[in-house]
Amino acid sequence: MTLGDTDIKIRILLAAKKLFAQYGFEKTTVRQICEEAGVNIALVSYHFGGKENMFGALFDHFFPNDQLSKIDPTLDPAGGVRLIVSEVTKFRYNDYQLIGIIQQEIIMDTERIQKIRQHVMPIWLRLRSWLEQGREQGIFQFHSLDTALMSIVGTLLFHRHTKYWSTLFENTQPPMEDMIEDMTVFILGGLQYKLNRL
Repeated sequence: MTLGDTDIKIRILLAAKKLFAQYGFEKTTVRQICEEAGVNIALVSYHFGGKENMFGALFDHFFPNDQLSKIDPTLDPAGGVRLIVSEVTKFRYNDYQLIGIIQQEIIMDTERIQKIRQHVMPIWLRLRSWLEQGREQGIFQFHSLDTALMSIVGTLLFHRHTKYWSTLFENTQPPMEDMIEDMTVFILGGLQYKLNRL
């Protein structure tokens, strides 16, 4: 693939990501994507073989797979929870479009969830493992592993920056580092991890 082909492929993916996030996968046409990208419609078939494959390519290209593969599974449980809070929050701040696509697909319970799972589940399985280890070591206190896990996932992924919630906020979106710190304290507090050990 030439440099020009790579550039065209990225332009198509960026256009698809923007439109899927804005209108949803089903309501976005290949023609709209090509118009947004400024490319010929035949290039979608050439590079991706269709809209479904383009969806998968979004996660192959934009999901932080490399960063996740470098996570040290031997981190202590509290360090692991801190890392997940930090990395998921950074991802939310840096790619709100892909997060929006993930949330839409989960809510709609589409077949495309399988593609999303391939990329997303390893991080949640790692979190589950750290929660189990922390409970076994006595540094986390909770009754249900499932409830603790889903409470953390919900805290990290809740779609908080929509017009619906705007009347509740006193400020606009806080700086990313402040949000990471606040959510880390909140989540570790919920796990009854001693706050003086933060």
